[in-house]
Amino acid sequence: MIHNRSVPVDTILPHLFYEDVAAALSWLTTSFGLTEHFRFELPDGSLHGALMYRGNAWVMLKSPGRSATSPAKLGGQSQSVMLFIDDLEAHYQTARAAQAMIIEPLGVTEYGEQQYVAEDPEGHQWIFAKHVRDVHPESWGAKLAASEANGESKAT
Repeated sequence: MIHNRSVPVDTILPHLFYEDVAAALSWLTTSFGLTEHFRFELPDGSLHGALMYRGNAWVMLKSPGRSATSPAKLGGQSQSVMLFIDDLEAHYQTARAAQAMIIEPLGVTEYGEQQYVAEDPEGHQWIFAKHVRDVHPESWGAKLAASEANGESKAT
């Protein structure tokens, strides 16, 4: 297999669109603890995108195009991004101190995740979580796919 340093291997890589990529880079670093890996510009010198990460989670920030825009400009949500954080309580306090808009406060879900939801200045919703207990999906009402019910689970 070929190694590509530009795109993480075996990872989903969401692309989030921001009207102001530079401001998003700064805010996501300060408020959510993401780290810039690289940035790239258009021929006119304007910042077009940046790849950021936290631990093994990666996200691409991009400026809008003809068919993509930020949630703030759209006026609603189309997705959210979930990152798993080791020290979730400290992360939550850092986000609050940075005045991130907290959509859902820190709490524990029925499916065993401690999490909170915050919104960045352009309206993207970020879910930050950690596993706190093992809960079988059927115990909270989920229905396993036939292959999963027959012991062919991909979950670890």
